[in-house]
Amino acid sequence: MQEYDLVVIGAGPGGYETALEAAGHMRVALVEKEELGGTCLNRGCIPTKSLLHSAELLQSIRKSSLFGIECGEVSCDIGAMYARKDQVIQRLRDGIAMQMKQKKVTVLKGTGTILDEHTVRVNGNEETLLKAGRILIATGSRPVLPPIPGISCPHVETSDTLLERSDGIYPRLLIIGGGVIGVEFASVFAALGSCVTIVEALPRLVSNMDREIGQSLKMLLKKRGIEALCDTRVQEIRQEDGALHCTCIRENKECEFIADGILVAAGRRPNTQGLFAEGFHLEEDRGHILVNEHFQTSRPDIYAIGDVTGGMMLAHAASAQGRCALADMLGRTPPVSMIIPSCIYTDPEIASVGMTLEEAREKGIQAESRKYPMSANGKSLLSEQERGFIKVVYEKESRRLLGAQMMCARASDLISEMTQALVRGSMLDELASVIRPHPTFSEGITEAVKLP
Repeated sequence: MQEYDLVVIGAGPGGYETALEAAGHMRVALVEKEELGGTCLNRGCIPTKSLLHSAELLQSIRKSSLFGIECGEVSCDIGAMYARKDQVIQRLRDGIAMQMKQKKVTVLKGTGTILDEHTVRVNGNEETLLKAGRILIATGSRPVLPPIPGISCPHVETSDTLLERSDGIYPRLLIIGGGVIGVEFASVFAALGSCVTIVEALPRLVSNMDREIGQSLKMLLKKRGIEALCDTRVQEIRQEDGALHCTCIRENKECEFIADGILVAAGRRPNTQGLFAEGFHLEEDRGHILVNEHFQTSRPDIYAIGDVTGGMMLAHAASAQGRCALADMLGRTPPVSMIIPSCIYTDPEIASVGMTLEEAREKGIQAESRKYPMSANGKSLLSEQERGFIKVVYEKESRRLLGAQMMCARASDLISEMTQALVRGSMLDELASVIRPHPTFSEGITEAVKLP
């Protein structure tokens, strides 16, 4: 029996970053059944953004004649793109391993199973028992495979498996799901030459974001040859004549799509398989582990963070939650605000933080919004950016900022300024008083917050 003050189960961003920070205060063990970095580094954020960067560079080269640069015929090497993705992952993974060694965090490879509030069994090459003062669950999530007949056919992929295919792309790719994962993968593979179709059961794409973002995104995808069909429900998948046939219901009529490959991007579910020994349980809600404001579970010495608790399934959310959980263990004030921005890495990028106008009004707040079209922004024009906007939502009387939504170049960077403003409780007049350099994309914020 090995003894530790804290045992962390799951080495994604929430788990490994908390383990590293905790190591300065206590003896820490980190349990991971696969690779350091979790889904984000190995099967999510990093690999998808690596491929997106390659796709965006390819698109920029194709548009180079607009800037007076002739490149001739441009081609891409899919295998080389995937190899570069793998190199980036390995470098980051090695960096995490080095930090673990430097901080003296014990890393155990295997499946962590909680036997009781203070005992974890690790099933790896050999069985190890860990005695823990406290346990932190950070096991993340896995792709959902809905109960669609034919879902197990060959060439029906999840985001995990599609990221491992380096032997070429599907000429015809059907994506089930128009959320963040679906639209990002659509952007990548359309740029690389796939004919992409998205089918989404809900009335609009990225339905958890501002309505206008979903509408504008659909138009931009169409411009790039990506067909996005909302209010479309998948009924069946079958393999026939070397292709996949997907039967759907759209506008109360049956329709069929033929594809070489299908990506199922219908969401993710908490990864709790094998986490609890028989007879041991924590309070849950539809598979999500329930936690309080300190990220404690129904067992006070067991904490849980990240995707396994539901909410915003984002790497930076899990990391922030881990810091708050550790602060509670140490009897300290939480070091971060839980106002969390979210981003989609399409072209242009999409970012959001705080409330939309619709959400504010549903809460009974007298709210208004202002929108600045980035087509009038000098940096956007000179760099040939697509249509986009910056929108701010504010309380009518006080002019206090309530939220911001962006669809423009560098939105994933610009949203940090708005997040900071929300944390401070800033008024629009304060934001308008900031001098931003010219010409920059950030000038769009100045124009959006200026009130008559």
